[in-house]
Amino acid sequence: MIINVRESKARLSELVSKANAGEDVVITVRGKPRARIVPVQSEHTTPDMSRWAEELKARLEVDVSTLPDSSNEIIDQLRGERW
Repeated sequence: MIINVRESKARLSELVSKANAGEDVVITVRGKPRARIVPVQSEHTTPDMSRWAEELKARLEVDVSTLPDSSNEIIDQLRGERW
């Protein structure tokens, strides 16, 4: 649904209901799209963090015995990879 800003002021409740139902609501000013009404995600939904947590755990599990002993060794190793 495309509606101009003046009419949207009078029909705001209806537009919010339409957007919440999944309809695309675009507000125009002088015939040009300027805003969009979209539904807000429910505060009660929680994002699925299990995949993110597994990736983080895998990145944190580092064998420290394979790490260089000093920052100079790290720099030398990085330079060697670059050249």
